[in-house]
Amino acid sequence: MTDLSLKKCAVCDGSTPPLSKEEIDKLKVELDSNWVIDEQAKTLVRKFTFKGFAKATYMANLAAFISDKEGHHADIAFGWGYCQVTFTSHEAGGLTGNDFICAAKLDAAIAL
Repeated sequence: MTDLSLKKCAVCDGSTPPLSKEEIDKLKVELDSNWVIDEQAKTLVRKFTFKGFAKATYMANLAAFISDKEGHHADIAFGWGYCQVTFTSHEAGGLTGNDFICAAKLDAAIAL
């Protein structure tokens, strides 16, 4: 196994196929256990909770920064007390390695 947080996202050009269930299962064990994969294996979601608005905003900004740096943009929803980060590879119609790389980078950033 390699540390996903050290990898770089690959360019998605629409020809990248989504990962198989077996590939997803292998990569998921490298993430924090709070990441959830939907039943169709199309999204990777983690909800963070806080006591206030400022920390939720900081988390949203951190997720946006990491996503932008990798060129693989998350869907981010936040408000008072929460920030939900969703990764998916729209052009692939499901999850790709990029989703797991970005999730791992976010995990690593908040572990500091």
